[in-house]
Amino acid sequence: MPTHARPYVWAAGAVLLLALPFYLDRFWLQAGLFAMAAAIGAIGINLLTGSTGQLSMGHAFFLAVGAYGYCVFAADGGDGLTGLGLPTWLAAVLAVLVAGLAGGLFSPIAGRLRGAYLGIATLALIFIGQHVLFNARDLTGGFNGRDVPPLSLFGLTFDDRELVVAAVPFGSAEKLWYAGLVLLLGCALFARGVLRGRPGRAMNAIRDHRIAAGVIGVPVARYRAAVFVLSSMYAGLAGVLLALVFQRTVPDYFGITLSLEYLAMIVIGGLGSVSGAVVGAAFVSLLPQLLTRYSDALPLVSAPGTGGIAPGEASRYLYGAAVVAVVLFLPGGLVRVAAGRRVRTGSRSNPGEER
Repeated sequence: MPTHARPYVWAAGAVLLLALPFYLDRFWLQAGLFAMAAAIGAIGINLLTGSTGQLSMGHAFFLAVGAYGYCVFAADGGDGLTGLGLPTWLAAVLAVLVAGLAGGLFSPIAGRLRGAYLGIATLALIFIGQHVLFNARDLTGGFNGRDVPPLSLFGLTFDDRELVVAAVPFGSAEKLWYAGLVLLLGCALFARGVLRGRPGRAMNAIRDHRIAAGVIGVPVARYRAAVFVLSSMYAGLAGVLLALVFQRTVPDYFGITLSLEYLAMIVIGGLGSVSGAVVGAAFVSLLPQLLTRYSDALPLVSAPGTGGIAPGEASRYLYGAAVVAVVLFLPGGLVRVAAGRRVRTGSRSNPGEER
């Protein structure tokens, strides 16, 4: 794509995203919101695993901290569960900070372990989190979960009470769409700034050669701990957005499968790339919903309990195969394909420079 045309393409994309709530039904808006929440969480784990080389299997734990933390802070306790009744915008901020605090408590371990050892240590967070979610009923509601209070911001409540805009009724999905876009854009720009600055160079040095990074003066343990906290806050924010979209938190969702899905997102999209995290998140999060939507028209895929392969199982087969294909044939992920094409095009336009 010519360089001068890129601003126009970005502008057209922005206008399209802003206009979608006026034309799409609730299913597609919710699917897009799930993808936005997944992208925020994927950016966080990509900073940790893709850019710093720290394997984390406990990302779902911090999503749960964000989701349930928001419920505890925002709920008024009218359902018999613990609730502090704080303003919902403040509850969302505090939930993200609590997720970061949880990551900070684990960061001394993250700063000293690496590779499979860190992965096993973070895996323990999943088991601890599942035990707490199922048994701390006053906080979490136990097996049945708990309702999520709708977000209120600047006098606007993001619930299903209709708000008519340009003769189009806006429910919770339409309202949350714009909040999700703002959050995703802010998270992506911040992560991009981190990766392009001095912290990003230090993180990449730690990933590529930890000992050499320490020799040149990079505080390895401190950077690892700080990135773990930042990744936890991204996960907490993703958990808050997911809770607002689901409108109910359920402990089963925040298990080991969710953590594995986030690892699949960054591998498929591209390790160490913000755009790769977004692309991978969209692929992994949208695939099961699309298969469910069109299960009647697809071979071998059928509704759960009716024979054949359930959409959720089929999606795991497909993105599992995608992970293998990317590792074998596209080590840089899907975003590297476009980058490689641009490089080859530039090389052909300057044949005198080829060797």
